[in-house]
Amino acid sequence: MTSAVPGTLAAFLCFFSLTVNFSDATGQETVAKPEKETTEIKIGYLRAYAPQLTLSMLDLPPRDEGVAGAEVAIGDNNTTGKFTNQKFSLDVTEIKPEGDAVRAFEDLIAKGDRYVVADLSARQLLSIADIARDKGVLIFNVGATDDSLREEDCRINVFHIAPTRSMLADALAQYLMVKKWPNWVLLYGSHEQDHLYADALRRAATRFGGQIVAEKEFKDTGTARRTDTGATQIQQQISVFTQDLPEHDVVLVADESEVFGTYVPYRTWTPRLVAGTAGLVASSWHPASEQWGGIQMQSRFLKTTSRRMLSKDMSAWTAVRAVGEATTRTKGDDAKKIGDYIRSDDFSVAAFKGQKLTFRKWNLQLRQPILLGDTKSVVSTSPQEGYLHQVSELDTLGVDQPETKCALK
Repeated sequence: MTSAVPGTLAAFLCFFSLTVNFSDATGQETVAKPEKETTEIKIGYLRAYAPQLTLSMLDLPPRDEGVAGAEVAIGDNNTTGKFTNQKFSLDVTEIKPEGDAVRAFEDLIAKGDRYVVADLSARQLLSIADIARDKGVLIFNVGATDDSLREEDCRINVFHIAPTRSMLADALAQYLMVKKWPNWVLLYGSHEQDHLYADALRRAATRFGGQIVAEKEFKDTGTARRTDTGATQIQQQISVFTQDLPEHDVVLVADESEVFGTYVPYRTWTPRLVAGTAGLVASSWHPASEQWGGIQMQSRFLKTTSRRMLSKDMSAWTAVRAVGEATTRTKGDDAKKIGDYIRSDDFSVAAFKGQKLTFRKWNLQLRQPILLGDTKSVVSTSPQEGYLHQVSELDTLGVDQPETKCALK
């Protein structure tokens, strides 16, 4: 007669047996399956950076502008990745504003990055676009607003998150026309980017019925803008600079190079509204945006980074989330499949702007509402009510398909 096994030991042996083997419905003993292996998805972030000179101390961009948005999105992707066995990581590389992007880009590829968020100039972006295409790498442009990158210089592997200058100008023009302020004076700087934005404003005026009644170029004479004497000199010039202009409703400013634009509001010869790169500004995001769940995004970003979310942060966040959304839907890390999916009708990404965002098939520009705001709040959002389109009202902003010069290659 055998002695009984103590109850505690019997329970342990039973549990041990169940952890190793179990029986199926037929009584056949089977072995437990191992957990599925986690796929690592590496995203690169290539930025051209140098401390930026601005007219106002309040406008100095934070050191981690853009990168912070990408890092928050990596965290969001990994939250989903826990359920899809995917792990996302971010490699950040910096070069000088006029530096060689090719070597830095090739270093990211060597690390295994197949998706690169690019905050570069148009020239730098073009220098790596074809290399990326030949290597099967997708680029997400979050910095360059040049329309040429979406038109004559477009590439099939480059997705544009940042809005174009034409989109920003169209958004502003729509609002001014809705407000019945159709007569504009255009003041623009003497640098190339100032001229490009001025061109976009001229195009918007023609497109939506605005009238530019006068134009003046403000020459950059190299004044020490951040010294007391330099700032005072420019401020004093504005009143005289805007004297003897024809009757107008709004002063449009095109000063991306930060030479004089900040000083235009409240200093014009006659009291007039100011818009463009100063006053009422069009942008892809605003630190005070609260609609469509924006306050939730703003609070989460503030908690993570201890500052407010800027346009480039939102563009970088959207780029990384686009990769996360596509890899989740395609259930893999094949860059070709992911690129095809992002270009398809099935893709969309939510970005706290009231609707799901998609890419234009003809030039791979992200469709998106544009926020119009001052330093404190969002004033309006374009497209404005009444501007209709047969495909999407968002396509009233920027270059539409019948106008495009892009031939994706």
